[in-house]
Amino acid sequence: MIQDPLKLKLHEKADILSEKLNALVKEHGSLKIDEINLGQIVGGMRGVKSMLWETSELDAEVGIKFRGYDIFELRDKLPKAANDTEPLAEGIFWLMLVDEIPTADDVEWLTDQWTRRSVVPEHVYKVIEALPKETHPMTQFSIAISAMQHQSVFARRHSEGMNKNEYWNATYEDAMNVIARLPRIAAYIYRRTYHNGKHIAPDITLDWAGNFAHMLGISDPDFKRLMRLYMVIHADHEGGNGSAHATHLVGSTLSDAYLSLSAGMNALAGPLHGLANQEVIAWIFKMIDILGTDKPSDEQVKEYIKATLKGGKVVPGYGHAVLRKPDPRFLVQEKFAHEYNINSNLVKIVWQIYRIAPPILEATGKIKNPWPNVDAHSGALLVHYGLKEYNFYTVLFGVSRSLGVLASLCWSRALGLGLERPKSVTLNWLESFAEKQMATKTN
Repeated sequence: MIQDPLKLKLHEKADILSEKLNALVKEHGSLKIDEINLGQIVGGMRGVKSMLWETSELDAEVGIKFRGYDIFELRDKLPKAANDTEPLAEGIFWLMLVDEIPTADDVEWLTDQWTRRSVVPEHVYKVIEALPKETHPMTQFSIAISAMQHQSVFARRHSEGMNKNEYWNATYEDAMNVIARLPRIAAYIYRRTYHNGKHIAPDITLDWAGNFAHMLGISDPDFKRLMRLYMVIHADHEGGNGSAHATHLVGSTLSDAYLSLSAGMNALAGPLHGLANQEVIAWIFKMIDILGTDKPSDEQVKEYIKATLKGGKVVPGYGHAVLRKPDPRFLVQEKFAHEYNINSNLVKIVWQIYRIAPPILEATGKIKNPWPNVDAHSGALLVHYGLKEYNFYTVLFGVSRSLGVLASLCWSRALGLGLERPKSVTLNWLESFAEKQMATKTN
């Protein structure tokens, strides 16, 4: 008997969507949607439509939409904490999972659920403590997630011979448990690594993101508001990005939510993915250090950007694989900074780069999207509130991203999506294929 209302909604909607999907495949399964070219095979399958991902969709012109809602709509429509302006992360998870804007009562129930499930097994802390303190926080985070796997409901029930129609149920339980514990694990890693292990007990009266901010040790109430917004805007980014795809791929083997999410976090830790947020702020700090001022002129910023490009490096935080306009997640952070009167010199530099960098990047003729992405702004806001340890920023990203990838993993199980197994080819195969194609055109 299903007791929890969110699981009940998921079950009801999954039954309907599963029937619709099966009928679609039966009637139109041979319909060709896309064609790939040789360059896409070599270039990382860029743009190939090959995944079903219900929780969000990325449009090159509009940006990310969560179940049809853009970032600014979510900031307005999702439930908020008392006397707060920022959306609750519980609300975005509910929306992604069951395609409904939740009520205040819904998110209150979910907050209570995550609080009840948030106790981290003691051995996980011991595993973290066994690592050298200089271990990158993302490595600590990934290992800690894997260390919880022995409590996987899915793994236990699968070993007992669970019917495949129940895969979604067990995965839901795992997802809820993992998400509930991540703020405690992440905060523990932060306080261990940067604050001599002086840990802060959770405040169970707070929401999920608010309690995370509390455990990090930053008391400014506006930082709690920033964490709520941060957790929402980083929660998902359709299925093709590295962390989402890695979670989906590992999950498609019927690995449980712990192992799947750990894989996703390993992907997020890559410099071409989530690690970019720490590289943005490091790049700005280096500029300040080289120039000897945190109030650079426009000309100084221009020269620094040009020197970066001349050195064969990218300007971190600029460019995106899909977007062709400024990232709405950047813009909503800019709006947050204005609304909360954040006038730090670092934030002003971010806005200065936003004015100066795009024309320079566009003039190279090599960059399709010269606009800032979400990473271009987030670090400056975190530094403003005192979270200056930028090696930790990707862990923040990972806590948020768990919401989307685990909601999607529940859907993968509910819809019975299969093992992901693309066909690979060799360079000889590509050369032969190209020769045959050219010969056909010549004839």
